[in-house]
Amino acid sequence: MNVVRSPWSVVGMTLSAMLFALCPSAEAQQPKKVTRIGYLSVTNPTAESTRTEAIRLALRELGNIEGQNIVIEYRYGDGKPNRLPQLAVELVSLKVDIIVAAGGTNVVRAAKNATKTIPIVMAGQGIDPVEAGFVKSLARPGGNVTGLTNLSIELGGKRLELLKEAVPKVARVAVLYDAAIPSSVNEVKEDLPVAARTLGLTIQPWEARATDDFDRFFAATGKQRADGLYVHGGGLMNVNQKRTISFALERRLPSMYVSRFFVDAGGLMSYAAEEAQSYRRVATYVDKILKGAKLAELPVEQPTEFELVINLKTAKQIGLTIPQKVLARADRVIR
Repeated sequence: MNVVRSPWSVVGMTLSAMLFALCPSAEAQQPKKVTRIGYLSVTNPTAESTRTEAIRLALRELGNIEGQNIVIEYRYGDGKPNRLPQLAVELVSLKVDIIVAAGGTNVVRAAKNATKTIPIVMAGQGIDPVEAGFVKSLARPGGNVTGLTNLSIELGGKRLELLKEAVPKVARVAVLYDAAIPSSVNEVKEDLPVAARTLGLTIQPWEARATDDFDRFFAATGKQRADGLYVHGGGLMNVNQKRTISFALERRLPSMYVSRFFVDAGGLMSYAAEEAQSYRRVATYVDKILKGAKLAELPVEQPTEFELVINLKTAKQIGLTIPQKVLARADRVIR
């Protein structure tokens, strides 16, 4: 039996098919999940810019693009550790999926006290997370904290050795450190004195707990006739970076730092873990966790590559000639 269809019926069916084809499927209409990443730091946006940009670019390479499928909530303490607990609570209240703890013990502790369930990724400061109670072991963290730790206590002696090789006449080294950072305190009290005796150096420790302490340190250094400077890391040091570097330049003090960040800004030397690689590894941790990896399967990593960075512009400015044998060992020279 032949069925005769009217022209209008055919047109109607055709239009219906076209409209169906143009309509997005129910699945496609579902909005893409946007992941919220919390970033907690004791410093400020300027001091953190190198690290935040490197992590953001590494995340992008892994398919996590800010403004598309991820949103990063930044919280900065501006050099005031007492602000960290409240900032961590703010991130938790925003229901972030993960927190990057970009700092030392104070930053990680603030994040961990604020949440026992949200994954926390350490961004590679010189802390011992086992000793601090953040993880059960490096191989199996066992809680909600993992990431990188630049256990750098043993590097103190190496840094003094490199400073002595670069400036053979140095005899009295002023050591500026944050008294709130256990690893810095341990290095100053245990590691540096042993290395100093071997090298024939006298170290002059000075603890800082607030920004006001820096002016007192600058004045004391002149009275103690220091002829070298060793600056530890941490949020307080980062916030006061420009002041410290300017002081070293004005006093023509050869300076050693625990981060390339200071040398890029005008410090003389640094010996530390290769930072660019560390930042990429932070992004890798974040990506793995977002893709479902369990923290128990993500052991805490320690650095395996270290770099010596020397700023020849600064050396010239303070009237110093770096021996060629030291320059030959440098991984990067700023000319």
